[in-house]
Amino acid sequence: MWRISLFVFLFGIVSPAWGESPAAKRVLIAVSNVVDMGDAEAHDARNNLWEVAPPYHVFLAHGYEVDFVSPKGGAVQFSMDPIGISSYAIKYEGFLDRANNSLAPAEVDPSQYGSVFIGGGYGPLFDVASDEELLSLIATIYEAGGVVGGCGHGPGAFANVVLSDGDFMVAGKKVAGFPNSTERSKSWARQGELLPFLVEDKLRENGATVINKENIPDKNDVVVDQRIVSTMFLPSATWVAKEMILLMDTL
Repeated sequence: MWRISLFVFLFGIVSPAWGESPAAKRVLIAVSNVVDMGDAEAHDARNNLWEVAPPYHVFLAHGYEVDFVSPKGGAVQFSMDPIGISSYAIKYEGFLDRANNSLAPAEVDPSQYGSVFIGGGYGPLFDVASDEELLSLIATIYEAGGVVGGCGHGPGAFANVVLSDGDFMVAGKKVAGFPNSTERSKSWARQGELLPFLVEDKLRENGATVINKENIPDKNDVVVDQRIVSTMFLPSATWVAKEMILLMDTL
């Protein structure tokens, strides 16, 4: 079963924990160490602040602990100005301090986490999507009953997760991500030519049923299929976090 839904009420209520495991109230946010796309013009590939800081805030507001992981560990960089919830998360919730002390995959115990979130920015397509150790962590958390969520280009980063039976995690599931039509109309990555792959193409190649602007009533809707939560564009990043919490509260 799957559902498409929007949640307007995001903040202020602490959700009850599911189960007795310490993983039940811990979220791992995967981010990129990449700064640019490696071209002569150094097109920006940093993590998108607006797709990571607001979900971080939502998780904290609902009583979850949050850690960051990146392929190399350590400091990471973000694009976009710190406004609104992002500014609040930086000033009052230690967002940058925590993100810039990201764990390397070898430092992560997957049994301690009940979910993984990957936001946008182009960076995750260049390193998270191909980091076998990090992808293996996501697979382990998912197969233990965890929830995986992503926004924008984030679903492209988890499209390559392979489960223990050899199937891709996204195979047979409805997943939304940054659409080809938008990628090819924008100069941000030279109409997608600078990218290792396009999100929509990779999801479809790995067996997902791709949700895009052509088959969804509202491009900002959140798609939930089993324990994968996804959306196409950054305005719904917080809704992805809320949907993930609702799923975790029922497991």
